[in-house]
Amino acid sequence: MATTGRTRPVRSQAVLTVQEKSWISPGIARVVLGGPGFDAYNDNTFTDKYVKIFFADPAHGLRPPYDLVALRAEQPEKLPATRTYTVRWADADTRRLAIDFIVHGDEGVAGPWAARAEAGDQLVLSGAGGAYRPDPAADWHLLAGDETVIPSATSALAAMPAEATGTVILLVDSAKYEVPLPRPDGVSLRWLYRETAAAGSDPLVAALRELAWPAGTPQVFVHGERGTVKAARRLLTDERDVPRERLSISAYWATGRAEDRFQAEKREPVGQI
Repeated sequence: MATTGRTRPVRSQAVLTVQEKSWISPGIARVVLGGPGFDAYNDNTFTDKYVKIFFADPAHGLRPPYDLVALRAEQPEKLPATRTYTVRWADADTRRLAIDFIVHGDEGVAGPWAARAEAGDQLVLSGAGGAYRPDPAADWHLLAGDETVIPSATSALAAMPAEATGTVILLVDSAKYEVPLPRPDGVSLRWLYRETAAAGSDPLVAALRELAWPAGTPQVFVHGERGTVKAARRLLTDERDVPRERLSISAYWATGRAEDRFQAEKREPVGQI
């Protein structure tokens, strides 16, 4: 059976220090973090393990770890911005972990921080949570999403047995966001680009609809933008008859929404997948 149990992020905060930074593509920065604070990080075996990262405004003079409960009750204007990111890898022996950040110039909070990050900078995070890991007994695998899925897809491919078969479909702005994805010989990879997509189209959903469907029941992992994920879920359950227990599907973000608003909407009807 597929791993579908969900773990809650542990509320302890790991105050980590930037050890290294590299650009794994012109649009993706990998930040390696470590230090004594690693002991407060809670790892797991899921390949989509994620952490909550807290970005405090330096003007507020807050020192980590942050008392989020007190700030929310007494000084909500000082609450750090919270962003959710997948852990690319974590190594308990070296007490380090890596997070890949998509960088769109000065857009957002996390991307610009990663673009400017230097050795010695601090980052505060909580977690990890997670819910998915490839099932070695699956007939075949389907992984699909946008840039935000690249870290979890990379980890999932590394966890698959050598004889695994399947397809990976990834939507990115342009070829500069492509990264090497080592994978079993039987797993194909297709990159889609927004810059060449027809206006108003959803190239990821179109690619899923056009996909040749092998025999057997797949284990499916589809994550990304909320509207795309909703359409993909209808396609996979209604047209492809994928059993819900074989489907890991969730929105990581929503067009036009900062994460704080997006997370609030997930508790409202508009955010239900």
